[in-house]
Amino acid sequence: MILEAAMLQVKQGMEKEYEETFREASKIISSMKGYITHELQRCIGFKGKYLLLVKWETLEDHTVGFRQSKEYQEWKKQLHHFYDPFPTVEYFENVQL
Repeated sequence: MILEAAMLQVKQGMEKEYEETFREASKIISSMKGYITHELQRCIGFKGKYLLLVKWETLEDHTVGFRQSKEYQEWKKQLHHFYDPFPTVEYFENVQL
């Protein structure tokens, strides 16, 4: 399992519209092969800052399966105009303790 973590900065004054649009766009990502779950967290200390966490079965399920799909084009169309700057995305794997 891979955890995708994206730090998102939404343009000032667009937060409510973003959250509503994200709810709808969630249907897109949750339908993709390899998708496990996702959550969107709103930052308490910085207005417009969000953390998106998505669990994928494999890295390629996100980087190839989702990012190179027609569904991603729709995701991008719905959400990317809210961000400034463009999100930073990093990937993590569980450390067995």
